[in-house]
Amino acid sequence: MKPTPLTHSLFDSTLFKKTITVERNEFLKTGKTTDTNVYFIEKGSLRVFVLDGEEERIVRFGYPGNMIVALDSFLTDQPSDFFIQAIKKSTLRMARKADVEKFIYANETNLNWWNAVLEDLVLQQMEREKDLLTNSPAERYKRVLKRSPQLFQQIPKKHIANYLRMTPETLSRVKKS
Repeated sequence: MKPTPLTHSLFDSTLFKKTITVERNEFLKTGKTTDTNVYFIEKGSLRVFVLDGEEERIVRFGYPGNMIVALDSFLTDQPSDFFIQAIKKSTLRMARKADVEKFIYANETNLNWWNAVLEDLVLQQMEREKDLLTNSPAERYKRVLKRSPQLFQQIPKKHIANYLRMTPETLSRVKKS
């Protein structure tokens, strides 16, 4: 079962009590900080990245209908190296960790849904790691295009190139071939 947040009662409940707006290029979270909130993206797009020296390494994107979270910080209540930044002006609904946990453990349906969300995240991350370790730039591009075609409508090419671990020029060449 692939979790689809919009079809789950999570969004019919009062779990997401606050709506916030994050302006273009504004940070929702910076590195070395703790953020245990879960966000549902209503409008806009965001990127999650870490710093490798002075270079940004994008690890995930979020667009309307997605949840976004610094999962390591959420799970451990500890600071995280992840940054979350708006690519476009974004409207988010926010849920506090205590409210999320209360919701998850309220009944078996909610717990099963949360487990499916986590399983999907793990599988996505495994696919991404496999792409980065084994495939050529052209293959990475094809696999990501197949998995996430909306990425190419929502996200600027320079961010997609970073995510795919290639230069914008290489991405342009790969798209043309």
